Amino acid sequence: MPSTNGMTSWAVDLKDVAAIYPFQGSEFIMFILGLAFWIGWHILQLRVEATEVEHEMSADESGEKTRAAIDRY
Repeated sequence: MPSTNGMTSWAVDLKDVAAIYPFQGSEFIMFILGLAFWIGWHILQLRVEATEVEHEMSADESGEKTRAAIDRY
């Protein structure tokens, strides 16, 4: 069975082995993917919330009730 961490046998002294976790060496790529996902999620969330507020504002003829509710918080 292929190994994701380069180990072929566990019959070694583990103090001589550096990293034994899976996908070693790909930390930076995973960090970049996580950062891109996090930023993308925030952008998407801001757009969805802006659309929701816009719908709420358009549902109120004058928008005064919605503005008052937003200003209250």
